[in-house]
Amino acid sequence: MRMPTPDFYLPNDAGHPPPFAPLTLPQVLASAITSFGKSPMTNLQVVASVIRTNAVSNTIFTTALAAILVIAMSAMGISSVANANTFRWSSQGDITNHDPHSTGVAFTNQFNGQIYEQLIGRDRNLKLIPRLATTWKQTNANTWVFTMREGVKFHDGAPLLVEDIVYSIERAAMPTSTAKNVAMRLGRARKIDNKTFELVTPTPNPMLLNQLGGGEIFIMNRAWCEKHGVLKPRDMVNKEETFAARHANGTGPFMLGLREPDTKTMLKKNPNWWGSASGLFTGNVAHVEYRPIKNAATRMAALISGEIDMVLDVPVQDVERLRNEKKIKLYEGVENRIIFVGFDQARDELLYSNVKGKNPFKDKRVRMAMYQAVDVDAIKTTVMRGLSTPTAMMTHAPMEGLPASLEKRHPLDLAKAKELLTQAGYPNGFEVTMDCPNNRYVNDEKMCIALAGMWAKIGVTVKVNAMPMALFFPKGTKLDTSLYLLGIGYADTDAIHTLDGLRTRTATRGISNWGNYNLPALEALISSAESDLDPQRRLKSITAALQMQHDEVLHIPLHRQVIPWASAKNVTVVHRPDNWLEVAWVSVGK
Repeated sequence: MRMPTPDFYLPNDAGHPPPFAPLTLPQVLASAITSFGKSPMTNLQVVASVIRTNAVSNTIFTTALAAILVIAMSAMGISSVANANTFRWSSQGDITNHDPHSTGVAFTNQFNGQIYEQLIGRDRNLKLIPRLATTWKQTNANTWVFTMREGVKFHDGAPLLVEDIVYSIERAAMPTSTAKNVAMRLGRARKIDNKTFELVTPTPNPMLLNQLGGGEIFIMNRAWCEKHGVLKPRDMVNKEETFAARHANGTGPFMLGLREPDTKTMLKKNPNWWGSASGLFTGNVAHVEYRPIKNAATRMAALISGEIDMVLDVPVQDVERLRNEKKIKLYEGVENRIIFVGFDQARDELLYSNVKGKNPFKDKRVRMAMYQAVDVDAIKTTVMRGLSTPTAMMTHAPMEGLPASLEKRHPLDLAKAKELLTQAGYPNGFEVTMDCPNNRYVNDEKMCIALAGMWAKIGVTVKVNAMPMALFFPKGTKLDTSLYLLGIGYADTDAIHTLDGLRTRTATRGISNWGNYNLPALEALISSAESDLDPQRRLKSITAALQMQHDEVLHIPLHRQVIPWASAKNVTVVHRPDNWLEVAWVSVGK
């Protein structure tokens, strides 16, 4: 039994304090400090250990505990943060890396977009606005001239140069870049003088300004890239580790601080951001702490308890309850994103199936059978809890001018689906593995499980292979899949963005065509639409391309998901349809 003593004692080897070895307060504090590490949890455990293993008087207890906690917080690097406006938010998955040209994930682009900037940005209503380019004009069908914003500095103090812009566009088009399908369409970047540069496109590009503001073409400092050996983008497919994956040097409103993958990422306000003087920093956040919390219940408990200030992906089953939660604000809206199923339609034999010597998905009848077994209304009701908009159209958002007939799905018909499988030579169905993310889209893994249950009714046995998005996207990008769930989103509502990702796959095109199909007639329609400056003729090409997508059953479109955000009552955020959180607009109250 421990004897009460008036001072701290260090425990002996048996874990008990020697009876007559009192320590002074400075000695105890010094002992605690030597045990501090970088982990906040470790430091707090040190404090708790000191309290548990040393008997103290009430006076010494209070004094020592306060001193130890202050020192622990200082060791954690949060002493100054506690007195500033800190915005703590969470989502189910982590940022994949900080190389802005090597992500392939809109969520990571959004986070990196707080650090790096584009030439053109978007306001609260997704309208294009000047960022690092202040003005632009089209001098002929293929040439655009831009004026660079002056007085901009990177986080390391280096001035923004036209050469940095030219280099960044070239870097974004390199083979390892996940933005190359967009960057290649921007054409050749050339410096005109110290303030201006031009883009000369290979063909007329009516979507060029939207592409520059699409959340992928970020501007980097060439000298910094050269210094740290990252002149080329990180190779995401082969999981390359580079300096730019864990460090960042942008011009944006926030600077990268602490980075602990799968634990937390911290940002601090850039005191020299040009946008502050221009009135673009309308919030009051000085520090940002992002914490990925995979478990939905834990994530929501952290929000309600006040441990975090905002959740970007509220579980659909919690939405109704949160509407009546007095401490919480709920933000709702349909996201500009299509969720769909894709098939390997290129290989002669599927990688992950019991069918040998042939590929069932090359047969349109099999794809149609899979389509007609999917009940999108049941998915909306049971999986999405009403928070989805079923669609037949392979577009990330409704586009003005498209005919309503494109929204008519192939009918749900299990008998017809079985008949089609029998006609195709699979009367007893077959087995196949479906790759699925489990921390990217709303209820993504649950959606795949529900789909597997629907396909089981027609004899197709589907094994769901769910994984974190950090593994899922490199796997899919390598076409290492037979059946998969995927989403495509974009800020602008033009259908060409979806079509461009799903066209014939090349080194720079069709980046989301993991099924690797190739229809020359479809490619011709998309090529025409991407360069046609006549609006009506262009709309006809897009309509025909979407109709062909539908008729050939190249995918199974499911829905556009509703993205509910939730924050504490004292926090104000701007909820955009592209699911982009702009932290410079966030305000945290007392």
